[in-house]
Amino acid sequence: MPVRATKRGAERTRLDRDCDVLVCGASFAGLAVARELAGSGARVLVVDRYEVGERQTSACAMPTVWLSALELMGTLRQTFHEIVVHTRFRTSRWSLPWSFSTFDYGELCAAMYAQADCSDLEFETATVTGREGTDVHTDRGVLRAPLVVDALGWRRVLSNGAAIQPPNARLSRGLEVHPPGEGSEMELWIDTRYIRSGYSWSFPARDELRVGVGSFWPSHHVKDPTVRLAADLGLPPQGYQGNWIPHQLRRATEDGVFFAGDSAGHCLPVTAEGIRTALYFGLACGRELRGVLDGTRSRAEALARYAAFSDAHALKFNLLLGVQRLVGQMTPTRALDAAIRAFESRRLSAWAFAHYLAIAPPSFVGGGPASTSASASANRRMPSSIAGSARLA
Repeated sequence: MPVRATKRGAERTRLDRDCDVLVCGASFAGLAVARELAGSGARVLVVDRYEVGERQTSACAMPTVWLSALELMGTLRQTFHEIVVHTRFRTSRWSLPWSFSTFDYGELCAAMYAQADCSDLEFETATVTGREGTDVHTDRGVLRAPLVVDALGWRRVLSNGAAIQPPNARLSRGLEVHPPGEGSEMELWIDTRYIRSGYSWSFPARDELRVGVGSFWPSHHVKDPTVRLAADLGLPPQGYQGNWIPHQLRRATEDGVFFAGDSAGHCLPVTAEGIRTALYFGLACGRELRGVLDGTRSRAEALARYAAFSDAHALKFNLLLGVQRLVGQMTPTRALDAAIRAFESRRLSAWAFAHYLAIAPPSFVGGGPASTSASASANRRMPSSIAGSARLA
């Protein structure tokens, strides 16, 4: 488990703050939101239970084109142009029309925070516990902002709806180990000898291997299968990390709050790829907030636009969820093996993965973070008239 670097003792002071934008969560989605607000002149406060980049919860890999578009190639650890897929009967190789890369979580978060950093951005370590209207409660005090983002993960902390806990929630679960080592192939196992409904993986990251098991059914435990896979690969089960993984879209707005990343279910079913989508929807959320700060739309309009943007992806997310449920019910048969083998066709693989990338395309990144010098509003605060109308919208 990670060692917490949050303030303790005398350093853990009372936190009672007003700001223009409050971003709760300092991982992929939250940092993407903050990145889009750089140079807006708004007082942006980012809060998280952990320091920026402190707590990795995934294998940390994404399409290389996204790292490039975000100008984060310096965090790259290893790149792969194909996926090696093992079943009980054979091994297949899927060629990718674009490459996948592992990266360093701490370095990427630090780089994204640097992209967002300006004189009006602050970060504080605090555990967010709930909300009353626009007042956000933390273990250090109350924070207030007319624009609030929940990027805290699957618990959806700022929702006032009924909490759904595992194993009854619509969640997958994953666990992995990070033993030292090297590898040249990104590997997947679709094999019930490890997990009945889900898959296993090994993602090399230069000087370590990220080996784990994911289950589509939250009631199925994954520690023993992870240990067994590591043993089969001749690796010690060191450096445990795991997380619950949402696999169904949820409302992207609620009671005036914007939700991004896992808190809105912005994680692709089947593959459990949630980093790229967290960045994608985080950027979209940040742009809507930017519109409010610039006075081009009200908070109510921004909420409606962002909700519609998220909802527009429901069909593709639901199609993938249908595939996940189908795969989760299939037994290891020659038919399943044949379906996996079909993706050895370069034409089929190129078509399928091109459509998959298009769900959250790298072109959405655009020209990068807003320039802190190009905007006439760079040195101004959020106008009081806008702040007032946002509180009422």
